[in-house]
Amino acid sequence: MTALTEAGQREASPSIDSAPVVALSVIVPTFNEASNVATLVERLSAALHGIRWEVIFVDDSSPDGTADAVRAIAQRNARVRCVQRIGRRGLASACIEGALSSSAPFVAVIDGDLQHDETLLPEMFKRLSRGDLDVVIGSRYADKGGFGSWSANRIRASKLATRLAKKATRVSLSDPMSGFFMIRRDTLVALAPQMSSIGFKILLDIFASSKTPLRFEEIPYHFRARGHGDSKLEFVVLWEYAMLLIDKLVGRHIPARLISFSIIGALGVAVHLSIVYAFLLANLSFIIAQTVATFAAMTFNFLLNNLLTYSDMRLRGRKLLFGWITFVLACSVGAAANVGVAGYMFSNNQFWALSALAGIAVGTVWNFAITSIFTWKRQ
Repeated sequence: MTALTEAGQREASPSIDSAPVVALSVIVPTFNEASNVATLVERLSAALHGIRWEVIFVDDSSPDGTADAVRAIAQRNARVRCVQRIGRRGLASACIEGALSSSAPFVAVIDGDLQHDETLLPEMFKRLSRGDLDVVIGSRYADKGGFGSWSANRIRASKLATRLAKKATRVSLSDPMSGFFMIRRDTLVALAPQMSSIGFKILLDIFASSKTPLRFEEIPYHFRARGHGDSKLEFVVLWEYAMLLIDKLVGRHIPARLISFSIIGALGVAVHLSIVYAFLLANLSFIIAQTVATFAAMTFNFLLNNLLTYSDMRLRGRKLLFGWITFVLACSVGAAANVGVAGYMFSNNQFWALSALAGIAVGTVWNFAITSIFTWKRQ
C-alpha cells in the first residue's frame, strides 16, 4: 500500500507545479570581465524579480580570473553558474554552449561588460512568453534607441556593417549586429548545427542560418559605456565578421577558414617578394634573399593565421613555438608539392600561368589541411 502511495505521489508530483524550475537562462559570454561579474549579478537580481531565472557565465579561461570570480559568487548564490572553456574562444560558440547547458525554455544573451540594459529583460520575457515569437531583440536602431557615447566614426562603421549584413544575408532586422536578445532555447538548439559560430555576431548568424523566417520583435535600448575593462572592438572582430558573411555566402562550398588562410597566404607572397626586392637593391645574394624571405613569409603567415584564421584556438607560450615549427615543416612539404605539380603541368601544356596557379592551389590546400591537424588542433 505504501509502495502504491509512493508511486502515486511520484506520478502526481509533476502536476503539482508544471512550471519549469528555471524559466529563463541568461547567457553571459566573458573574457576578462572579472570586475563586472558581481555588478551584473546584482543588476540581474533587481531586474528579474518574480521570474525563475539563472545566469550562466561562459568564460574562455580569462587570465584575469573571471571564472574564479563567478564561482565565488556561485558559492553564495544558487542562480549563478560557470561554464569554463579551455583551448577555444569566440562569443557565438560560447553562447551556444551556454544554451546547451540550460534546461530553461528561454535564453537571453547579454554582454558581461554592462553595456546592455538588463532592465529590458522582463519585457522581453513577457513578449516571448506569449508564444507567437521566436526572438525578441534589443535594437539600437529602433525608434528611441541609441549608441550612448559612441563616436561618430564608430557609429558610421556600425551602420556600414549593418548594411553589408542585410545585403549579404537578406536579414530584415534593424540591428542584426545586436548582441542583446532573448530566444526560445529549442529554436537556438535546432539552429546550432547550421550556424557558423564564427566571431561575435551571433544574432546575425542565427537569422542567416534559419531556412524559415524567424518571428521576432525589436525593443529599443540605449547602449551604455563600459563598466570596466577594455573594448573588444578590434581588427580581429572585423575580420571575423567578414569571415561570417563569407561563410554564409559560400560556406557550403568553401570553408571560411580556407578562404582566410588563402588571403593571408597571398599577403605572405607580397611579404616574400618585398624582402627579396629589398635584398637585391642592397646588392645581396639572391640565395640569401630567397632564404630569408621564405622563413619571414612563413613566420608572417603563421602569426597572422594564429591571430585571425584560428583566433578561437590561438596558440600562446610554448605552444606558439611548437606551432611555428609544425607550420614551417608542413609548408615546406607544401612548397615541394607546389613546385612538383607546377613543373609537371608545365612540361605537358607549356602554359606557365595555369601551371603556377595549379601548384599554388595544391600547396595551399595541403598547407591548410596539414596545419589544421597538427598546428591548430582542438583540445
